[in-house]
Amino acid sequence: MVLQVLVSLALAYLGWSLVAMEINYRRASSMGIPLVRLIIDPQNLAWMVLESHLWPYLDRLPINWGTFGRYARRGWHFADKADSHLRYGPVWALVTPVDVYVHFADSDTVHEIFNRRTDFLRPSKMYKLLEVYGPCISTASWTDWARHRKVLATPFNENIMTFVWDESIEQTRQMLEVWTSQAIQHVPSISKDTRTLSLNVLAATGFRRSYKFRSAKDIDKKADEAGSYRDALQTVLDNCIMLMIMSPKLLSLSFAPESWRRVARAAADFKEHMVRMLDEETTALNEGKSGSGGLMTSFVRAMDLKQKEDAKGKTGSSPPKGLTVDEIFGNIFVINFAGHDTTANTLAFSMLLLAAYPEVQDWVAEELQQLVPVNEKWEYSALFPKLKRCKAILFETLRLYPPIMSLPKWTNDSPQSLKVGEKTIVIPPNTGVMPSLLAIQTHPKYWVDPLVWKPSRWIYTSAAPGSDLATRIQEELVFTPAKCTFFPWSDGPQNCPGNKFSQVEFVAVMACLLRDHRVSAVQNPSESFEETRKRILATTNDVDMVMLLRMKDADRVQLVCKRA
Repeated sequence: MVLQVLVSLALAYLGWSLVAMEINYRRASSMGIPLVRLIIDPQNLAWMVLESHLWPYLDRLPINWGTFGRYARRGWHFADKADSHLRYGPVWALVTPVDVYVHFADSDTVHEIFNRRTDFLRPSKMYKLLEVYGPCISTASWTDWARHRKVLATPFNENIMTFVWDESIEQTRQMLEVWTSQAIQHVPSISKDTRTLSLNVLAATGFRRSYKFRSAKDIDKKADEAGSYRDALQTVLDNCIMLMIMSPKLLSLSFAPESWRRVARAAADFKEHMVRMLDEETTALNEGKSGSGGLMTSFVRAMDLKQKEDAKGKTGSSPPKGLTVDEIFGNIFVINFAGHDTTANTLAFSMLLLAAYPEVQDWVAEELQQLVPVNEKWEYSALFPKLKRCKAILFETLRLYPPIMSLPKWTNDSPQSLKVGEKTIVIPPNTGVMPSLLAIQTHPKYWVDPLVWKPSRWIYTSAAPGSDLATRIQEELVFTPAKCTFFPWSDGPQNCPGNKFSQVEFVAVMACLLRDHRVSAVQNPSESFEETRKRILATTNDVDMVMLLRMKDADRVQLVCKRA
């Protein structure tokens, strides 16, 4: 009886899905563009949770899943890259039972989408899952977004970049001490160590909490505040989808699996850390002190402004100011989520790619040996603008391995016309508009050898032919791509406020690493270097998309770090 009911419900759901999909298909047909049906919506929460567990079994069946097998996988953009656009053209649409998603890979069209911010809205509903701890800048409406942005952008100014630079160098030097120690045979964990470095830089810069670098080999962290903070945050980030779907109260029920209760404890621990930091800064403000000067200081001042405004009673037409406590916690989570794992994952990708291409390490080292002093203090203002090859590694890695591969927009309540090449299409109201970032960044129309990791593509020199190495490096410039062909930190007015922060941190890490050291992969017995390179690239391309793009198992390749 129960089985019959379940089968009936499944058939009813399938029937509804087919009908709803066809209704959306007819609605999308008015655009006159290629359409692809998909029986399940990529934003279906149940499917988002289950699909990674189901595909290993579905792939074993002797069935050609066709478009379902291509587009129903989370993070399908990475495997697809520009293939769908090369097949269907610069614009095509994915039609599901819930919505229509129009994908674009034309730079001029994407530029127009980003500029027409009132016609193509940021779909806050798609980001609501990020409100694990409260409302945040990612879920704010366009009218409310500026209030969040003002508070978040204040501490990420040019004055703080010296601190980012110095802390990144110090953390990298501590990491190198571990990596080059005779006590270890290889890098303990490239994924965990880059994550620790990134978190320590973020904590020191944003929250003025300096932590000693502790490698993955240092497993005894019970008495270490950094370890508990780091472990709690990482557990939260690793299980963010579960936390977004189920509340910590539900996860902590006595009959819940231990793995669920562990996630609930981590969520509670991380909130305790945020509350403690908030209390410390609030106390400092009340005592007339300047506070730490980090991100939490800016948040507390914004909270104070909000409370004073609420106490007076808002009058007039001026926009609201400040942040609530819940908004502070929500934004802290998003900053850690966006600023920590994005940089950590990019560093992990870069380390493996450098091991696959040792000639790139030598190429960057040429720049560092010419420009970076050996026994002098590395000044941010003097060095960062000059280290263009280090920056090229960042740009090229982000081109092929962007943390986010599509930036969804939504048409407002009116139809919207868009010119794509020589054709003008009319997009129905309340329809998904998807600038295909990775597709554009790997499209042969915009990039030569688009699937090859080649940092040198970002550098050109204005030096005369035959100039010596020093002159060539001094005269090198960073290539500026055509508009809307490269989106490392989004585009338009709602771009990432941590743009400069991430660049400074990454360049400092690369400079400190490659000035006097090289990374290489441990080769398997009887394995040639070319076979090792293929194994490294297979690892960098074996990815998943929990919330951001990351390698499934970066430590499948063991790295060695030695002095050059």
